[in-house]
Amino acid sequence: AVLLLFLFMAEISKNGTPSAFIPSSTDRESRGRGQDRVRGKGGRENLHCTYCQRDGHTRDKCYSLHGFPSKTGKVAQSPTSALEVKIEPKSNHPITLSADDYKEYLQLKATKQAPSSITVAHTGNSTACLSHSTSIGPWFLDSGASDHLTGNVSLFRNLSSPKTPHHITLADGSKVQATGIGQISPLPSLPLKSVLLVPGCPFNLISISKLTRSLNCVITFTSDSFLIQDRSTGQTIGAGSESHGLYYLQPSTSTICASIESPGLIHRRLGHPSLNKLKKMVPHLSRLESLECESCQLGKHVRASFPNSVNSRAMCLFDVIHSDVWGPSRVPSLLGHRYYVTFIDDFSRCTWIFLMKNRSELFNIFLSFYSEIKTQFGKVIRILRSDNAKEYFSDCFKSFMASHGILHQSSCPHTPQQNGVAERKHRHIVDTARTLLLNANAPPKLWGDAVLTAGYLINRMPSSVLNDQVPHSLLYPLDPLYSVHPRVFGCTCFVHDLFSGSAKLSARAIKCVFLGYSRVQKGYRCYSPATHRFYTSADVTFFEDTPYFIATDVSPVDSDLLSQVLPIPHFDHSVPPTTPATLEAPDPPALPGSDHPLHRFGITYERRSHTVVPPNDSSIEPCDSTPASVSSPTPAPPTSVDLPIALRKGSRSTCNPHPIYNFLSYHRLSPTYYAFVSAISSITIPKTVQEALTHPGWRQAMIDEMTALDSNHTWVLVPPPPGKSVVGCRWVFNVKVGPDGQVDRLKARLVAKGYTQVYGLDYSDTFSPVAKMASVRLFLAMAAMRHWPLFQLDIKNAFLHGDLEEEIYMDQPPGFVAQGGSGLVCKLQKSLYGLKQSPRAWFGRFSKVIQEFGMIRCETDHSVFFRRSSTHRFIYLVVYVDDIVITGDDQEGIKALKQHLFKHFQTKDLGPLRYFLGIEVAQSKSGIAISQRKYALDILEETGLTDCKPVDTPMDPNVKLMPNQGEPYPDPGRYRRLVGKLNYLTMTRPDISFPVSVVSQFLNSPCESHWLAVVRILRYIKRSPGKGLVYNDRGHTNIVGYSDADWAGDASDRRSTSGYCVFMGGNLVSWKSKKQSVIARSSTEAEYRAMAHTTCELLWLKFLIQEFQFCKVGHMELVCDNQSALYLSSNPVFHERTKHIEVDCHFIREKILSGIIKTSSVCSKDQLADIFNNLYEVLG
Repeated sequence: AVLLLFLFMAEISKNGTPSAFIPSSTDRESRGRGQDRVRGKGGRENLHCTYCQRDGHTRDKCYSLHGFPSKTGKVAQSPTSALEVKIEPKSNHPITLSADDYKEYLQLKATKQAPSSITVAHTGNSTACLSHSTSIGPWFLDSGASDHLTGNVSLFRNLSSPKTPHHITLADGSKVQATGIGQISPLPSLPLKSVLLVPGCPFNLISISKLTRSLNCVITFTSDSFLIQDRSTGQTIGAGSESHGLYYLQPSTSTICASIESPGLIHRRLGHPSLNKLKKMVPHLSRLESLECESCQLGKHVRASFPNSVNSRAMCLFDVIHSDVWGPSRVPSLLGHRYYVTFIDDFSRCTWIFLMKNRSELFNIFLSFYSEIKTQFGKVIRILRSDNAKEYFSDCFKSFMASHGILHQSSCPHTPQQNGVAERKHRHIVDTARTLLLNANAPPKLWGDAVLTAGYLINRMPSSVLNDQVPHSLLYPLDPLYSVHPRVFGCTCFVHDLFSGSAKLSARAIKCVFLGYSRVQKGYRCYSPATHRFYTSADVTFFEDTPYFIATDVSPVDSDLLSQVLPIPHFDHSVPPTTPATLEAPDPPALPGSDHPLHRFGITYERRSHTVVPPNDSSIEPCDSTPASVSSPTPAPPTSVDLPIALRKGSRSTCNPHPIYNFLSYHRLSPTYYAFVSAISSITIPKTVQEALTHPGWRQAMIDEMTALDSNHTWVLVPPPPGKSVVGCRWVFNVKVGPDGQVDRLKARLVAKGYTQVYGLDYSDTFSPVAKMASVRLFLAMAAMRHWPLFQLDIKNAFLHGDLEEEIYMDQPPGFVAQGGSGLVCKLQKSLYGLKQSPRAWFGRFSKVIQEFGMIRCETDHSVFFRRSSTHRFIYLVVYVDDIVITGDDQEGIKALKQHLFKHFQTKDLGPLRYFLGIEVAQSKSGIAISQRKYALDILEETGLTDCKPVDTPMDPNVKLMPNQGEPYPDPGRYRRLVGKLNYLTMTRPDISFPVSVVSQFLNSPCESHWLAVVRILRYIKRSPGKGLVYNDRGHTNIVGYSDADWAGDASDRRSTSGYCVFMGGNLVSWKSKKQSVIARSSTEAEYRAMAHTTCELLWLKFLIQEFQFCKVGHMELVCDNQSALYLSSNPVFHERTKHIEVDCHFIREKILSGIIKTSSVCSKDQLADIFNNLYEVLG
């Protein structure tokens, strides 16, 4: 055998394979105890195991680590085991083989090259072998991938659509989007969760980083193979080979060995106890050095602790009972509970937990608990310790305590350390419950069952308070520790169906999720989500390695909600102060990370202010259930337990309680519009030139812009002339979206700093009309009412088509200074974006070209053009600088208009209108919806408020803003910029018009109170960042205006605020909130002035619609909720109170008498314009 082994090793070395022979477990057994003596001089006496610290063997053969070999059957051993036997020849003499020896050598070589499948041949309790005989396909291990990827949909066990876009950045910088997410098992022991489906992906990629995190495994690479092993047990999970520089899982039949009673499984069954507790509860695991459990880290992670004093314990059972109420939970349990109360016996530390729907149930629960203690143990409660919660001090509670002689000890105000046992027990219970839920991927609504299970298991764990005695054993010394065998919480189980019916082929069991143990029955509590029923049964079969709830793409949202239901406390443990040091909460990060939400620990909220000493080097275990550090196998020193906890609640670190994705929904979007939303959301606009130059796409956009400027002969380089001012310039970046909703191109534009120009020297006339937003909204309403398509065109480098009359000099573009021309400047020969006169020059050229086609300029709004054909078909065009929108029913005429523009300008057809002036437009058969979702999210991101808590109203009704109110805001420029952006957001958000108009009054000298008002508006926006307007056909074209005003609403100058909104065909097209220029002497006068302003807007819209020849405009309705103002508008009544009102306000009477305007009244609660002068109620 030694001769054959040597030849085999020589053959392997000849082929370039490492010289290692891996014997099977059968081989090891056949050699007996003498197998180690072949290792050379010294034999077993020189061997030492670094795991169990014993002599006579090495770590790779340690039975304590790998399990004992089977005595009854042959168990397969992975061909990539760490056991190596190296044989060296003792001489250089040639070796000869007989025919039989050579035949045996060839058989051994063939076995090495093609390992055979081995089925399960072991019935013991240490190792089980699973055979996987089907091909797993080419799965490659990739250290550069952050997610598992595949393009083969048939590999998925379950597949769902992602709720949020998943963008994958490839090596060349391009992006692709995943269309699905699910679970795949390349091997039975290798489940891959959250695998992304990327159509067209030619390879199946396994992310090494994600694999090691999710399976808690280690991967060992050699030159031609790799091995995946469980970090805790050392068991083999999978193996593979190397080919052409790539590592891939073996596609041939593979055998995976897994430990049935692994430490990890026992740890999960017993409720995730700490390592020290696990060793004491399971003696054969006493040599376990470490136990890494991701669920424990997520659910129980705590800050460093510091030593403190120890309080005395009670001497007898039930002498002292500690109690506290936890809650309310944001999510009710399955049975509607939101609270739970604990009763802890100070002597045994045994804990009773009762779920409650309301705090008022506490007294009845305490009566039942008191009766149980008296009946079952013959004891009475002497002292009850609680905090100062009012439910402990109700009249009935105090009367019962007094009549039974129970001393009620309550903690002093703001001193919860006096109820420290109950407070720490809360943390122990909640930590354990949270860990159970996380490990089971369970929804938050199961928190009640998790809490009860946590209490059951904690009562059966050794406690350091009791010198490692078990609370349950102290209370019930003769009873067994577990009435039924513990199982893994949340696993899949099957309950025997006793009422399966008479059908012989009906199912005999019900698939359920295991939720705990019965308190009054010897059985397991199981729940069927399909039937919404609970079952308590002893006839249950468990699949403990299979959680009932599969971790899918929605898990981050559920887990983030779980952190709100069972918050993650990070406590500070400290001694009474000697050297004061104030604890301060760090600022929350501006943006959430891209990791799993439960990994984002660090957002700190200050709960109370405390003074503590600086932390020292010593630390103790803060409570009797906190797991020892997994990074150190050294047992923790003895711990002190009754620690004050008031100072531990100085700050709380938790996950983001208000993630932005909770306030966005994309599930109702069409696939094309969803692609459009994903596209514009995936691009980050660079803030600086340096940042843009480092991105290939933006860099190319800048080069394209410079090429266009050069081809248009925009400037020539000359020395700076004396006595002439030189204008600066800067880069502006934007994203252009194509007709298919995808990113069409990244656009970089060079803009001159025209604000440095001098009037009369560098420019003269500058006025250039732009479309009014009311005209744009009317334009969209008309298209929705007539079901016309909307088209968008873009004029590339529009301002370059204008001719300059003045002599302008400009600095060279940043990042593009000509070689050898650092001292030169650009003499402009064409207009350029940013110059004062450029808009006027461009619009003059565009108007001339568009009118050559036969389009007529609208006199009511010069940026709107229309044409009526001989067949009475219309084309409408609105232009805003270089962005053009076209609609109408003359489709042939629209095509001809496009060709006309293509002929005169470099024009790009963007197809259907989707994105215009920052407004997202979605058109369908039912109408048109507009919003500024991305613009709102950008504002929240810029201000760092994506994680802020939303509010229901944009203004606080209890706060009246006034000038010079409080400390001046330190950055007025930031205030002005933000208010300006909010003002632009009002184009599609009439609900914030009034709040924005209020904060706009303090642009000159903003104060801290004004800034807080702006922040509140942003918090309101976060509540629904995608809110906007919907236009559709309601079967009429009536024009109705609503007018309203408050009276002396401004506390600083007592002026009133006018507000109006105008509907055309039931579609909101115009609104305004503006403070009146004079002080009104009465509410009638304020409302009358508001009606006059509304009449002006109604007349303007009438003129515009008449020019469009869109429809026949009859009388327009003006709605007001003030009867006096309505009387005054029709007749010159109340002369004494209205004689001072300006004459121009009375023109409304003329319009009413002529029949153009018709007034009507409405009750105040139905006044739609009310939101434009006050906003105190919750808006839908």
